[in-house]
Amino acid sequence: MDFDLTDEQQQFRDALRRYLDREYSFDARQKIVMSQAGVDARHWNAFAELGLLALPVPEAQGGFDGGPVDMLVVMQELGRALVVEPYWATAVGIEALRLAASAEQGELLERAGRGELRMAVAFNEPHARYDLFDLRTTASKQGERHTLDGRKSVVQHGAQADYWIVPARLGDEVALFLVPRDAANVDVTDYRTIDGQRAATLVFRNTQATRLNGGAATFAKIADYATLLLCAEALGALDALDRATVDYTKERKQFGAPIARFQVLQHRMVDMLIRTEQARSITYLAAARYASDDAATRTQAISAAKARVGQAARFVGQQAVQLHGGMGVTNEMPAAHWFKRLSIIETTLGDVDYHLARFASQPAFHDLEGA
Repeated sequence: MDFDLTDEQQQFRDALRRYLDREYSFDARQKIVMSQAGVDARHWNAFAELGLLALPVPEAQGGFDGGPVDMLVVMQELGRALVVEPYWATAVGIEALRLAASAEQGELLERAGRGELRMAVAFNEPHARYDLFDLRTTASKQGERHTLDGRKSVVQHGAQADYWIVPARLGDEVALFLVPRDAANVDVTDYRTIDGQRAATLVFRNTQATRLNGGAATFAKIADYATLLLCAEALGALDALDRATVDYTKERKQFGAPIARFQVLQHRMVDMLIRTEQARSITYLAAARYASDDAATRTQAISAAKARVGQAARFVGQQAVQLHGGMGVTNEMPAAHWFKRLSIIETTLGDVDYHLARFASQPAFHDLEGA
């Protein structure tokens, strides 16, 4: 499989990296995290100007129709810079609309591509852990409209979103609904998570909503897309953490010499790099298989990537903290923040154990067992 980027992808990556290096330093990022809003409209507008928001939008709605590999390029750079803007949430919302919106709702995709609105998919419920289909949020039909009742938890950038995409039970089926931020009878509790991101709890009480197309299969594909983007973001954080650790060990001295000269520590850093490259390879494979017509093939590839990325996140993060010493867990060091973000990614939309079990449950795995 060819992992080389096209010329256009390289140019896009380089432009984004230059912007983030110039405008989104670690200190600038920390000021945003500690602000009341937790996000910065100036950077959001810059992302729109750079084309990040139009990238996943279909050409018919004025976007660039970027595929999964294009999105991996973006997410890796955002992970490297520890970006806290609601890009992941909105990109997943755009994919949800692309898969489930009607023609009349195409305007939302156009506005999202211009940076005029943000979205969030409310995946989680408090009781369900990683089972996205264990839904207690229910929908009722009232004439041409529907209403929702239920609670969604840890909705990433939920309070910053202009629209929520909400899965709910409608009778015996899973359905997707679109809810505007200004809808009546919604309670929103916004808070900062340990990795500097924002999340929210949403409580719906007889809240009016618009049903989207698609059901359980569409929701599963949206969740796989969200998981794939998280894996890509983790790759950027892993790359940055590997580099920061090497640089730190070149500066830190013990017994009159930089600790990077100690062979046992060199072996640790090589192991960190190996775990990162393994995660990269399987994530790119998952990106190639995301568009597969066979849902089982897509599911197996996504779960394999999330499990391997989760293993790499835990190993690289723990080794980096140890090699940094006590400094590795202080807020003054970027390494601590990459470690926190990787820890959250590892437990978002399924941890290592969950995805290993999901991988093993696919028919192709049992076919291999019998071979």
